[in-house]
Amino acid sequence: MTDLLTTAEYAAIATSLDLPRSPFIDGKFQRGHGPMMATTNPATGAEIAQISTADATDVDLAVSKAREAFDQGHWARLDPETRKDVLIRLCKLLTRNRRELAVMESIESGKPILDCETIDLPETIHCIKWHAEAVDKIYDQTAPTGDGAIAMIVREPIGVVAAILPWNFPLMMLAWKIGPALAAGCSVVVKPAEQTSLTALRVAELAHEAGVPRGVLQVLQGDGPSVGEPLGRHMDVDLVTFTGSTETGRRFLRYAADSNLKKVVLECGGKNPAVVFDDAEKLDHVAEHVVNAAFWNAGQNCSATSRLIVHRSVKSALMDKISARLRDWKVGNPLDPATHIGALIDAEHCAKVRSFLDTHEDGPFVTPKVVEVSPDDARARDEIFGPVLSVTPSPCSGCESNSRRTHWRPQSPQRGTSHAKIA
Repeated sequence: MTDLLTTAEYAAIATSLDLPRSPFIDGKFQRGHGPMMATTNPATGAEIAQISTADATDVDLAVSKAREAFDQGHWARLDPETRKDVLIRLCKLLTRNRRELAVMESIESGKPILDCETIDLPETIHCIKWHAEAVDKIYDQTAPTGDGAIAMIVREPIGVVAAILPWNFPLMMLAWKIGPALAAGCSVVVKPAEQTSLTALRVAELAHEAGVPRGVLQVLQGDGPSVGEPLGRHMDVDLVTFTGSTETGRRFLRYAADSNLKKVVLECGGKNPAVVFDDAEKLDHVAEHVVNAAFWNAGQNCSATSRLIVHRSVKSALMDKISARLRDWKVGNPLDPATHIGALIDAEHCAKVRSFLDTHEDGPFVTPKVVEVSPDDARARDEIFGPVLSVTPSPCSGCESNSRRTHWRPQSPQRGTSHAKIA
């Protein structure tokens, strides 16, 4: 496990960071044609930096450079072992700069430094390294044929990939997208979320230092209409990979339909249940997993287990154990290594999460909540994307029981977000 520093030491690193402030295009930082944008610390509200953003003009330039690099083949047609070596060098640079990246991620996203140091950075490096090592180890089989036929399987990079990132896991989602794309030989244009662009810019700089050629990995920060939509509609982008809200995911499908029918890979929202039956054993173990799944990253996670369906006969005992577990989850300063739940991403998101709760809290921190709800309650159906666990006892009114199992199908959750006020 990574040796953690003190809060004061992390704060000192934060004040000494050399922050990237411009789009990374064709192997260098260059001022974008969009407006200047402030990136702020969600926990304090303080401005971290003013960043030059991109617009459609920069999108055209970056995509043309990506296509040029792909067609030249300096990366796409590089032999697999050499491509692997470059990505391994990138992993070594990420490891060497891991503390800087962890602090950068924490102050811009509000994530606890504990998670950044022990989960996000190690997983980011592992993901890129895994795909790097797979480059020269992917083998295929073909069906046996007679002498008059030849069977071949050829894997080819798709071309120019646009990667649209969310703000909840900036580094990990970057790795999930650029790891396989770069390993395959594609050129990638990354659009980070407006709130969290610093680490993507720094990784692009390190990738170039590691030997990734100009134009192969570029980063354009800016808002959806200025950067995301032009990438989605661009006739020279071959694939879009998007992680974010279901509503925006639908837009990328429309952009593809309205342009060149580019391939679209979506990872959108969800409302995931944990189901605990009456014969569940080891409730301490169950409680540990429920709390981790519901409240990790303050519930700002599309795979968060944000609803619990539990049999009434074990509900009381399980709730006691969940409450006991939650007492250890400290809420507060993200740079304090004892903090488990940091700040939510911004004021707008805080207001949205609080609209589901009867609370008088304000500021960037939301105390974890466990609420009992009926199956048709919005809190059991809508993706809150915050530290809220919705509990529904079962059997419930109108449910049918069969022996010791309750066969109950909850109403389908409404994906995406909701701004409904819950009394």
